[in-house]
Amino acid sequence: MIDFRFYLISDRNLCRGRPLTSVLKQACQAGVRAIQIREKDLTSDDLLNLTKTIKIELAEYKPLIMINSSINVTLDSGVGGIHLPENIKIQMVRKDLPKGVLIARSTHSRAGAEAAEAEGADFITYGPIYYTPSKAQYGPPKGLRELSKIAKSVKIPIFALGGITPDRTRECLDAGAYGVAAISAVLEQPDISVAVTNFVNALHKNIS
Repeated sequence: MIDFRFYLISDRNLCRGRPLTSVLKQACQAGVRAIQIREKDLTSDDLLNLTKTIKIELAEYKPLIMINSSINVTLDSGVGGIHLPENIKIQMVRKDLPKGVLIARSTHSRAGAEAAEAEGADFITYGPIYYTPSKAQYGPPKGLRELSKIAKSVKIPIFALGGITPDRTRECLDAGAYGVAAISAVLEQPDISVAVTNFVNALHKNIS
């Protein structure tokens, strides 16, 4: 059950020197209900320790926590989901996960989105919709037209990713996105609460 419309993706290197756990706690206080822990430069042990700390710090807010790529950390930490790149087959992961653990996948094309749905992904991110340095490796921005095509080709929820801001939220939803995902638009901001609140308000305004 995907009961959130905003998906926050972590990168402790973008937190302006603030502890990631503190930033995520502020984000949850402001309304974030789903977080992907994406700290690719950490060892499995360090990622597991970080995840356990985050779980403790955020326990009262009960957000969905998903781990990027690591099956072992997902299992050992007992979080609610895993987020996979396009090159990992969902069926190979699903068989090792407890019932109810969500699987998301990053997608960058219509073929990728359709494959993710066919393999059983619970939701996908799609992008980059707009230019953003963190997603430059995936080529030019996909744009709203391509987002609209993807949204019409699959039935699972799609979260628009890449250069997303509160001001761009409406056009992403109008193009067919179920929700939006962000990294720097929250983590790099001087006031985390305000940044999240702006997204929450934009989503509420456009969904209601």
